[in-house]
Parts: sequence; structure tokens; C-alpha cells
Amino acid sequence: MSVHYTLNLRVFWPLVTGLCTALVCLYHVLRGSGGVRAEPPDGVDGGFPLLKVAVLLLLSYVLLRCRHAVRQRFLPGSPRLRGHAAFSSRHFREPGLSILLESYYEHEVRLSPHVLGHSKAHVSRIVGELVRAGRARGSPGLIPGGALALAFRGDFIQVGSAYEQHKIRRPDSFDVLVPLRLPPLVALEPRSLGEEPVLAPAFRGCFVCALKAPPSPLGASGGHWLRDCKPFADAFCVDVRGRRHLSATLVLRWFQSHLQRSLATVRYSLEGRCRVTLTPGGLEQPPTLHILPCRTDYGCCRLSMAVRLIPAVHLGDGVFLVAPPPPPLPSAPLLELPEGLRAEALWGVNTARQEQKLLSWLQERAAPGACYLKCLQLLKALRDLGARGLDSAAATQWGRILSSYVLKTVLLAVLLRKGAPGQGWDEEHLGTCLEELVQFLRDCLLRRHTLFHCVLGPGRAAAEVGPLPKALREAAPVDLLAAFDGHARELAAARLLSTWQRLPQLLRAYGGPRYLARCPPPRSQRTQGFLEGEP
Repeated sequence: MSVHYTLNLRVFWPLVTGLCTALVCLYHVLRGSGGVRAEPPDGVDGGFPLLKVAVLLLLSYVLLRCRHAVRQRFLPGSPRLRGHAAFSSRHFREPGLSILLESYYEHEVRLSPHVLGHSKAHVSRIVGELVRAGRARGSPGLIPGGALALAFRGDFIQVGSAYEQHKIRRPDSFDVLVPLRLPPLVALEPRSLGEEPVLAPAFRGCFVCALKAPPSPLGASGGHWLRDCKPFADAFCVDVRGRRHLSATLVLRWFQSHLQRSLATVRYSLEGRCRVTLTPGGLEQPPTLHILPCRTDYGCCRLSMAVRLIPAVHLGDGVFLVAPPPPPLPSAPLLELPEGLRAEALWGVNTARQEQKLLSWLQERAAPGACYLKCLQLLKALRDLGARGLDSAAATQWGRILSSYVLKTVLLAVLLRKGAPGQGWDEEHLGTCLEELVQFLRDCLLRRHTLFHCVLGPGRAAAEVGPLPKALREAAPVDLLAAFDGHARELAAARLLSTWQRLPQLLRAYGGPRYLARCPPPRSQRTQGFLEGEP
């Protein structure tokens, strides 16, 4: 994929006109300060040709601006020519809007493959050194004997949109799983909370992990095994209904302190390439590694990047339990947990490997030139446009409902219903495909369809491209939108419809090269609510 650069006439022509005007003024100033004026031959005014060029450039600029205003006034899809239908593909049948959408994608959404490749390689080198240092350090002094302590496995797994080819805007944030190695005497018995009675929907995708003896001679039976594992259980486990369970909170606390010690080991060796700092996330977020360019770094991709380092416990078949689990919604506080179940014992699940395999499986069966990943990128951009004009609380709620994972699941659900991206997913039908995704998402918000997790769902789509651990095969289906009440979902659906209907105006208002100043929405629009506020 090549990088395209376009000439911005709105900047070029005023700049040329201003330079020519400055030259004319400078010429007359120098001519007037030269004392006695020398008459040009044949009575010709020497300043006329240069002045004429400046006037011609100014007239050219005025004509181009008038032409642009006429096109904007009568462009198909404008309020003067557009109907009030909720979803009408005629918006994208006109060549003007197709060009507008493509221009917005190139200037505002699409990432340069060159910059993204450099960023991923830089992150891989820094995180690799940090993880290797953490593995070499071990966990000295944390647990007597040392053999029952957690440790880094020595590798890391890059997950998220940057590694699935659908990240948008800037390559400045990444997610990395850091697998942990359990002691040989410890094995886990994971269990999904989906079948737990009277459990809030926000927690139905969580897991708990009880300790058990491994199926090996190392695992002594009965009291001998419990006595041998007591140091580990005291350091990393909590009691849940009479059994010792691995605590995500305690593991996260150890992980953050171990990363700090490991960073101190490698910080000096990294000073010549970048400046690295680690921000602890507390008990609700994983730590973030900030990579800042060094002052002596004159590379072409000098970006500041934030890398979330997520502690992960491998369950098997590429599935990981991660700490902490997704944060609960304000409507589902931790106090709503059933009796005997502790928040410290809750783990989230990460199935990025299965989802990457599923995307690869779809790509192998897609028609040449399929644009489904491009549609996903534009769907994310549509969400960001819809957040404009909202206050902080409404924007946070909007981002939670239409999270990037929800939008990716919408794409997978639509594609899997058809089997594979066919001929209808080529570039010529980009607007129609985007409309189909928006329509399906709106139906899910209005409960006309259920948006199941692509792995923890009734279809088990990811099982077609690889096996799954027993705990996931037996888990109850997880509805990604079940945690949100009906009123919030209706407001989000109405906001989505409003954003879709205003898409041509939004693309014209916020499109164009990134270095152009953005015009904020009017004050009257910024003060409106979640549903009626203009983006």
C-alpha cells in the first residue's frame, strides 16, 4: 500500500498570491529608495509585468473559490437535495460523495504503512528488552524459596487493531500481552461466570480461577500439596467460597512493581534511542509504557507512543486470562456481586489469537480487492464524528457502547452471516457496505439482533479456525451490549442514525488535510444533549 500526497489548493493559491504581492511591494520600496528614478526605455513601466502576474494569480484564486462554493452548494447529498430517509444508499451513488468519503479516509483515517511499520518495530524492540530483563530478574525475595513465585515467560504477544490492519488516525497506542509463568506445583481450574445466578450482565464475561494440583508427580495429594503451595497462595490468591482463587488484583500489583524493577535495569541502555517511563494503572487499568523520542533521534517517525502492558495467564490454545477485567459500568457496581464472590478474583478473557485467525480465514476467502477492513476503519471514524459536541459524560457513555471491540464484532457478525466477503464488498460498493454495518449496529442497539461475542457466543465462530480450551467451550454466550440499559441503547441508536444522516456535512466540515484548523461546532450545538447535540 503506497502513500498518497495531495496538493492543498486552499493553502497553495493564497500563499503564492501573498508572495507575489510581497515582491511587488518590495520592488516599489526599493525603486522609490534608489534616489532619482531612471525612466525605462520606450516609456514602459518596469513594474507592470510583475503587478499583472500578481493580479492574474489573485483572479485565479477567486475563480477557484467560487467554483468550490458552487460545488459545495449543489453537491449531491447536501440538505437541499437530500431526503429524510433513515438509511438511503443513494447518498453514495453520486460520484461527489464517493470522492468526499475517499478524501476523508485518505486524510483523516488511513495510516501510513511506513509509519505504522516503524512504530510497531520500535515497540517490539523496546518491549522485548524489557520483558527479557524481567525474565532474567525473576522474583527475588518476594516469596521464600523463590520457586513458587510468578515470573515472566519471556515472550510477549502484540494484540489490537494495529496488528489486525484496522487502526485509524495515528500509530501512537498499542496493546501487548505479557504472559506469566506459574510455578510447577500450581495449576488452574478456570470457570466462566456466565451461568452465575443473579449476576449483573457486566460481569458475565468474567472468569475465576481456582487453584488445583497439577496432574503430575509434582502435585502431592491432600494436605501435602496445600502446605507446599501455601507461600504462593498467601501472596497471590484470595478465598472464594471456601477455595483459593488466583487474584487478578494481587497479580496486577506484583506485575507493576516487577516492571518498575525491570525498567530500571534497561533504562540506561535505552537512553540513546528513546526516553521510557512507566505509569502504573492502579487496580483498574494495566500499566502503560510511554516511549518518547530522544532529542538526538532524527528518524523519520519520531512519535510518542503509549503501550499498555497487560499481564496474562495462558489457558491453552492461544487464549489468555488478563488482569484486570474490563471495568464495570456505573450501573453495575461491585457491590452487586453475589455473596461469596470477590471482585479481586475476577479475570477478563482475551481471544485475540482466535480473532486474528478468524480475520485471516475471512481474508483467504474474500474476493480480490475486498474493502471490509476499510469499512471497519470508516465505522470507527463515524463513531468519532458522532462524539463531537457531546459533554464528557455523554461522550464516555457513547465510547463505551460503541467501543472498538463492539465495532469489530459487528463486522465479523455481518461477514459470518454471509460466509465470506463476496463481490459486494469491493471498493465500488464502499458506501453500501458501510451502510449495512451501520444498519446492523443500530438493530443490535434496538435489540432487533443480539451482538454475541465472536468466541463466547452461540455460534462459536472462532472454533472453526482452531480449538478452544474447555472453559471457553462450556462458557455461556456473552452479549456485548447486555450491560447497557434500554434507554442508553435507544439514545445511542438515535445518535448513530443522526450521525449517519449528517455524514456528508460532517465529512465536509472535518475532512481535509490534518494541518488545517478545525472549526468547532456552534455554542448552541455544543450545549445540546446526548441525542440532540450536533456532532
